[in-house]
Amino acid sequence: MNQSRYPYHKIVVGVDGSDSSKDALRWALRQAELTESRVESVIAWSYPVMVGGFGFGPVSGMALDFKGTAASTLAHSLAEVADPASPVKVSSTVAEGHPADVLLRASKDADLLVVGSRGHGGFTEALLGSVSQHCVHHATCPVVIVPDLGAGDS
Repeated sequence: MNQSRYPYHKIVVGVDGSDSSKDALRWALRQAELTESRVESVIAWSYPVMVGGFGFGPVSGMALDFKGTAASTLAHSLAEVADPASPVKVSSTVAEGHPADVLLRASKDADLLVVGSRGHGGFTEALLGSVSQHCVHHATCPVVIVPDLGAGDS
């Protein structure tokens, strides 16, 4: 492959461990191979919010490793989906924040943002998940939404 043809192509893909995000990762990896691009796989994490007598506040002092869990989820998804023999360079980003905001920041200098149509969110909208919908409306690069490929398997 002639790497100098596409030296700056970057595809950002959102991963949360869901089947939909793994489908998006597969699509991004195939596209990267076709266009000699690199892939940045991104997962977001945040501390849960507790409701207390004094309103909302971040959970503190918990022994749970949310960042480590997110990193592990991303690594497992990559191990399941990515072909180690592929020439595509893949990097991983684990960032704190709302998934849509994290993906938009990561894709500021990207040529393409790829997301699944549904993720692990607690409430999904009728047609598109809220993260993918937010990305479509606010991204500074083209966005590909990979449909939930398992939806028709009933």
